[in-house]
Amino acid sequence: MQKALMYFGLGTVISFLINYFFLSSQNIGLDIYYAVAFGSAWGLAYYLDTPNFSLPKKLGLSFVGMGILVLAGILMFKLELAIPSILKFSTVFVAYYLFASFRGNKSLRN
Repeated sequence: MQKALMYFGLGTVISFLINYFFLSSQNIGLDIYYAVAFGSAWGLAYYLDTPNFSLPKKLGLSFVGMGILVLAGILMFKLELAIPSILKFSTVFVAYYLFASFRGNKSLRN
Protein backbone atom coordinates (compact mmCIF):
# COMPACT_ATOMS: atom_id res chain seq x y z
CA MET A 1 0.00 0.00 0.00
CA GLN A 2 2.88 2.37 0.77
CA LYS A 3 4.37 1.91 -2.68
CA ALA A 4 0.96 2.48 -4.29
CA LEU A 5 0.69 5.79 -2.42
CA MET A 6 4.21 6.65 -3.54
CA TYR A 7 3.26 5.94 -7.17
CA PHE A 8 0.16 8.10 -6.71
CA GLY A 9 2.18 10.98 -5.25
CA LEU A 10 5.00 10.83 -7.78
CA GLY A 11 2.60 10.44 -10.71
CA THR A 12 0.54 13.38 -9.51
CA VAL A 13 3.53 15.68 -8.97
CA ILE A 14 5.25 14.79 -12.25
CA SER A 15 2.03 15.10 -14.24
CA PHE A 16 1.23 18.45 -12.63
CA LEU A 17 4.67 19.83 -13.39
CA ILE A 18 4.44 18.73 -17.03
CA ASN A 19 0.93 20.15 -17.41
CA TYR A 20 1.78 23.39 -15.64
CA PHE A 21 5.05 24.19 -17.39
CA PHE A 22 4.53 22.71 -20.85
CA LEU A 23 0.79 22.31 -21.49
CA SER A 24 -0.67 25.04 -19.30
CA SER A 25 -4.44 25.22 -19.53
CA GLN A 26 -4.54 28.62 -17.78
CA ASN A 27 -6.55 26.93 -15.03
CA ILE A 28 -4.44 25.63 -12.13
CA GLY A 29 -7.39 23.74 -10.64
CA LEU A 30 -7.84 21.83 -13.87
CA ASP A 31 -4.12 21.07 -14.02
CA ILE A 32 -4.29 19.67 -10.48
CA TYR A 33 -7.40 17.63 -11.32
CA TYR A 34 -5.74 16.07 -14.38
CA ALA A 35 -2.57 15.40 -12.37
CA VAL A 36 -4.60 13.60 -9.69
CA ALA A 37 -6.26 11.51 -12.42
CA PHE A 38 -2.84 10.54 -13.75
CA GLY A 39 -1.41 9.79 -10.31
CA SER A 40 -4.44 7.83 -9.16
CA ALA A 41 -4.22 5.64 -12.26
CA TRP A 42 -0.59 4.76 -11.52
CA GLY A 43 -1.27 4.21 -7.83
CA LEU A 44 -4.38 2.09 -8.36
CA ALA A 45 -2.77 0.04 -11.12
CA TYR A 46 0.23 -0.68 -8.90
CA TYR A 47 -2.01 -1.55 -5.96
CA LEU A 48 -4.10 -3.97 -8.04
CA ASP A 49 -1.05 -5.61 -9.63
CA THR A 50 -1.10 -8.64 -7.34
CA PRO A 51 -2.50 -12.13 -7.70
CA ASN A 52 -4.87 -11.34 -4.80
CA PHE A 53 -7.23 -9.53 -7.19
CA SER A 54 -9.00 -11.37 -9.98
CA LEU A 55 -9.24 -9.77 -13.40
CA PRO A 56 -12.96 -8.92 -13.02
CA LYS A 57 -12.24 -7.30 -9.64
CA LYS A 58 -9.38 -5.27 -11.14
CA LEU A 59 -11.67 -4.13 -13.95
CA GLY A 60 -14.47 -3.26 -11.52
CA LEU A 61 -12.20 -1.27 -9.23
CA SER A 62 -10.74 0.63 -12.18
CA PHE A 63 -14.28 1.56 -13.26
CA VAL A 64 -15.02 2.71 -9.71
CA GLY A 65 -11.90 4.89 -9.87
CA MET A 66 -13.02 6.38 -13.19
CA GLY A 67 -16.50 6.97 -11.79
CA ILE A 68 -15.09 8.86 -8.82
CA LEU A 69 -12.97 10.99 -11.15
CA VAL A 70 -15.96 11.83 -13.34
CA LEU A 71 -18.14 12.67 -10.37
CA ALA A 72 -15.46 14.93 -8.90
CA GLY A 73 -14.89 16.51 -12.31
CA ILE A 74 -18.59 17.22 -12.80
CA LEU A 75 -18.85 18.76 -9.33
CA MET A 76 -15.78 20.98 -9.79
CA PHE A 77 -15.90 21.66 -13.53
CA LYS A 78 -18.11 20.77 -16.49
CA LEU A 79 -18.60 17.31 -17.96
CA GLU A 80 -16.57 18.37 -21.01
CA LEU A 81 -13.58 19.04 -18.76
CA ALA A 82 -14.05 15.83 -16.76
CA ILE A 83 -13.92 13.51 -19.79
CA PRO A 84 -10.16 13.97 -20.44
CA SER A 85 -9.46 12.71 -16.91
CA ILE A 86 -11.06 9.39 -17.85
CA LEU A 87 -8.92 9.20 -20.96
CA LYS A 88 -5.77 9.92 -18.94
CA PHE A 89 -6.76 7.40 -16.26
CA SER A 90 -7.59 4.59 -18.66
CA THR A 91 -4.53 5.21 -20.85
CA VAL A 92 -2.17 5.13 -17.88
CA PHE A 93 -3.95 2.10 -16.40
CA VAL A 94 -3.60 0.14 -19.65
CA ALA A 95 0.00 1.30 -20.13
CA TYR A 96 0.90 0.08 -16.65
CA TYR A 97 -0.45 -3.39 -17.36
CA LEU A 98 1.21 -3.43 -20.79
CA PHE A 99 4.60 -2.70 -19.21
CA ALA A 100 3.92 -5.14 -16.38
CA SER A 101 2.98 -7.95 -18.79
CA PHE A 102 6.08 -7.26 -20.88
CA ARG A 103 8.23 -7.37 -17.75
CA GLY A 104 6.48 -10.58 -16.67
CA ASN A 105 6.96 -12.27 -20.05
CA LYS A 106 10.61 -11.25 -20.12
CA SER A 107 11.26 -12.78 -16.68
CA LEU A 108 9.50 -16.00 -17.72
CA ARG A 109 11.94 -16.46 -20.62
CA ASN A 110 14.97 -16.46 -18.34
